[in-house]
Amino acid sequence: MLQTTLKDKIVIIELKREVTNAISSDLVIKLRKKLFELSRDNEIQGVILTSSNTKFFSIGLNIPELYELSREEFSKFYMEFNELCIELYTFPKPTVAAITGHAIAGGCILALCCDYRFISEGKKLMGLNEIKLGVPVPYPAVQILENMIGIEQAKEFVYSGDFHPPESLLKLGVVNQVISPESIISESLQKCQSLITNPLSAFTKIKLDLTMPVVNHIKTRLESHIESFVDSWYSDETRVLLKEAIEKF
Repeated sequence: MLQTTLKDKIVIIELKREVTNAISSDLVIKLRKKLFELSRDNEIQGVILTSSNTKFFSIGLNIPELYELSREEFSKFYMEFNELCIELYTFPKPTVAAITGHAIAGGCILALCCDYRFISEGKKLMGLNEIKLGVPVPYPAVQILENMIGIEQAKEFVYSGDFHPPESLLKLGVVNQVISPESIISESLQKCQSLITNPLSAFTKIKLDLTMPVVNHIKTRLESHIESFVDSWYSDETRVLLKEAIEKF
C-alpha cells in the first residue's frame, strides 16, 4: 500500500493501493507507522507524499469497505484517521504533497495536512464533497482549511462540496503551485531541500508554534465531532447516499 524511496535524505511515500488509493483501516495504520518511524530517524530530513499513479492521489475513504463495519469498528477507524491527520499536520520535518491525480475528500484532507501542496497541470481535481454524502467534513480538516485560506473561502469550499481544478485551487490558496507532471516530484524534492538548508531543529520548533494553536483548538471538540460524524454515517439518509456512492466507486 505504501512504497518508499529515499533521495538525498528526503523520503518519497507513494500511496499504492490499486488506482484509487482508497483510505481504510489498513492504509491508515501503515501510514501512521511509517510517519512515526520517519519522525524519529535522524537521517531523514523531509517527506513527500504522493501517488504511484497519475489518476488518483486518493479518492478518499474506502466507502464500500467502511460501509460494512459495525458502529464500534467504524468509530475506531474514524478516530485513527483523525489522529493520522493531526500527526501529518504536526510532523516535525518538512512535508510536501505532490498531487499527481484527483484528491477527493479524505485524499484532499491528507494533502491539506502537508506543509506545501504541489498539483500537476491538467484535469486534476481536489475537493471536500462530504456534504453530498450527508456527513460533516472531518473537524481537523475544517480547522486546517480555515487557518489556511480564511473562513469565508473555507465556507465556500466545504458548503458546495464541489471539486476544483488546479487554477482555482491556486487562486483559493489551497495549493501552492501548479506544476507539469514531469517536474512535480523534482520540484517537491527541491522545495524540501530548500527548507532544510537551515537547522532542522529550528524548523521543527517554528512549525510547532504555527500548528499547535490549530491542533489545540481541534482537540477541544474532536471527541464530540467524532460522535456526530458517526451518528451521521449511520443515519438513514446517509446510508442511502453511501449506497449510491458505492455503485459509482
